[in-house]
Amino acid sequence: AAMSAATATLRPTEPFPLPSGLSLARRLKLLLSFSRADLSVSPVDEWQLKSALLAFLRNPPLSLSLLQDSDLSVSRLPDLQKRRRDDPVASGILYVRDLSFLRPGNRTGDNEAEKMTPEQEEKKYSQWRSSLVEKLDGIDLNLKGVMYRMSVEIPASDDFTAMKKSWEDFYASELFSARNPVRKIAKRPDTILVRGVPSRWFAETRISSKASTLVTHTIFSALGKIRTLNISNDDELEEKKDETNKGLISGLNCKVWVQFESYDDFHNAMKALCGRSLEKEGSRLKVNYDVTWDREGFFRNAQCEPAYNKLEETDAPVHGRKKHYTSRIESDHRKRFRV
Repeated sequence: AAMSAATATLRPTEPFPLPSGLSLARRLKLLLSFSRADLSVSPVDEWQLKSALLAFLRNPPLSLSLLQDSDLSVSRLPDLQKRRRDDPVASGILYVRDLSFLRPGNRTGDNEAEKMTPEQEEKKYSQWRSSLVEKLDGIDLNLKGVMYRMSVEIPASDDFTAMKKSWEDFYASELFSARNPVRKIAKRPDTILVRGVPSRWFAETRISSKASTLVTHTIFSALGKIRTLNISNDDELEEKKDETNKGLISGLNCKVWVQFESYDDFHNAMKALCGRSLEKEGSRLKVNYDVTWDREGFFRNAQCEPAYNKLEETDAPVHGRKKHYTSRIESDHRKRFRV
């Protein structure tokens, strides 16, 4: 209950500490798309586009002066022969990590900052985010006479309000489409899926670079009481060329399904994970994972065949669910990570 309370009252400006030296740091992520705003057919210069955009963002009126070069990635889209004039020619991702301006107490005395509730701070953040998107969306960039128009959107996994509405709408439509009116019981989600996290950060230190069920369980338990979890290699993410995750060695990403005991814990965990990056003490890497809720019923649909192994034999007798989940996940974990 204490953990749930901690996630429920989390401020946008505060990192959320996790076990194993990990933390969830708030940042704004924006998806950028560039299309031609003139008749030019010259090839896109990624470096020039990035440099011009960084200069624009760092200077007035936006004044995002602490923006790092690594917080902006721009990549040219493959040339299509039948491309329409307004089709995008390049895409990009922008991260804004310095949110200290949300706490006026940093400059005018601590009392003012303390008066702001987490809800008020969250509202201020949302208003600032909307304002920034409004200022950036549709602007024209002039690169040595070549004009590009930029469009901006907030990714679904970063917008908690939109995410919550998506699961409420999903279960509402499922409820209304139920044939038997007697069985019309409203369902709510309880499982999250986190993708694109480095396995070594969830591994037993100095023992393995592969994610450990025990370590992963301990880390995610900071977000709420867990019913069960599953870890597997994230091969699909490796295939996507995402410049922001170049620091991760290929083949070492994993995805984690976490089923919580209650909807409230699920809700608060989603809120804590939305719009944040994963960081680790002693590492400069900022892991920009994807988070979503499980609408497929991963654990309901899984074929739970009992797996007998040494864990079964050596485990002290605990309540059935815990014993079953440990053996099943460990055996599944070894099978998926075999060399």
